Amino acid sequence: MTPTLELACELMQRASVTPDDQGCQQLLARRLEPLGFQIEPLRFGDVDNLWARHGTDTPVFVFAGHTDVVPPGPLEEWTSDPFRPDIRDGHLYGRGAADMKGSIAAMVTACERFLATHDKHTGSVAFLITSDEEGPAVDGTVKVVDLLAGRDEHIDWCLIGEPSSQQQLGDMVKIGRRGSLNGTLTVNGRQGHVAYPQLADNPIHRAAPALAELAAVEWDPGNEHFPPTTFQISNIRAGTGASNVIPGTLELDFNLRFSTASSAESLQARIQDILSGHGLDYAIDWNLSGQPFLTEPGELLTAVSSAIRDVTGLDTELSTSGGTSDGRFIAPTGSQVVELGPSNVTIHQVNENVNIEHLENLSLVYEKVLEIMLT
Repeated sequence: MTPTLELACELMQRASVTPDDQGCQQLLARRLEPLGFQIEPLRFGDVDNLWARHGTDTPVFVFAGHTDVVPPGPLEEWTSDPFRPDIRDGHLYGRGAADMKGSIAAMVTACERFLATHDKHTGSVAFLITSDEEGPAVDGTVKVVDLLAGRDEHIDWCLIGEPSSQQQLGDMVKIGRRGSLNGTLTVNGRQGHVAYPQLADNPIHRAAPALAELAAVEWDPGNEHFPPTTFQISNIRAGTGASNVIPGTLELDFNLRFSTASSAESLQARIQDILSGHGLDYAIDWNLSGQPFLTEPGELLTAVSSAIRDVTGLDTELSTSGGTSDGRFIAPTGSQVVELGPSNVTIHQVNENVNIEHLENLSLVYEKVLEIMLT
C-alpha cells in the first residue's frame, strides 16, 4: 500500500461526522511535525481546526481542506462499512474517500516528498484544516482566517482539495464559487375550519401565486465565468396535521445561488418586492452563507494548470459550478484560490469512492505545484 493510500485509509477509519474530528487532525499533526511544521491546534466551540506552517517567509502557500464528513446514510445500502475503507476494482470505498480525506492524504505525502529535497524552499507552505466545512461553517475556516488576519499573517496562494474533477483527475478545477443566500419565509394567514373558508385566510393559497412567480424569475443572465442565478425552495411547512383545519401560517426555506451579476442586497429587494406585490403578510429571516468569488488568471492558476498537464496530459477546464466551499472565506482576504481534487461523481452518496490511480496522481500534481510555486 502506498503512503497516500495508507494515510487516506487511516483518516477514513475515523468516523468524523461533522463537526467531530475524531482525532484526524492529531494524526495529520503527527505526520507534519517531523517535517518541521509548526503545529497550532485551534478549537472554536465544538470545532477542531489545524494551522500548520513550514517556514516563516512570504509568500505563503496553503493547502486547505476539511476532516469532517457528511453522515453515511442508510448503512444497509452500502456494499461495505462506510468507515472501514475497502479497496476493490481499483477504487477506495468509504465515507470521505473523495470528499475529502483522499485529497488531504495526497497533500501530506506531496509535502513529504517535496520537503525531502526542498527543505530550504522559498516562502512558506502551510495547512489550514477544519472539521466544520460540512456543517454550519461558523467555527471553522472563517475563524482561522480571522485569527490569521488579526496577527497580520496573510495567505497568498490557497489550493483547496475539494473534489473538483469530473471523469478524469484534473479535467476540471474550480476558480470560484457562486454566492449562497438563504431565506426562511413566514406567510401569515388565519386558522379555521376547511368547511368555512370565508372565516379563515389560507396562507398556502395566498402564497402560491407569489411562489410561482419567484420560481419563474430570471434573476440575471450570468456572465463569462458564472451561470445564471438560481432560486430553489427546499422545505415547506404548514398545517396542524389535521385534514379539516386551514393553517394559520406557512413557513418555507429557499436558497439562491448567485453570480457576480447580482448582489445579495439586490436579490433580497427583488424578492421582497414580489411578495409585497401579492399583498402578503410575511416576514423573512435572511442568512448569507457566502459571497461569490473568482480567482483571475495568475501564478497559482498557471502552476496548477501546468502541473495537471505534466502529470495527466490534460488541459484543465476552469469552472465555478457546484456548491459553496471554504474558499469563500479565504478569497476575500486577497488570496488566489483554486480548488483541485478527485472526481465529485460519488460525493455525499452511498458507496462514495475514489479511483486509486487518480489519488496517487493527485499527490504528484500537488507536489509539482509546490515545486513551481516555492522553488
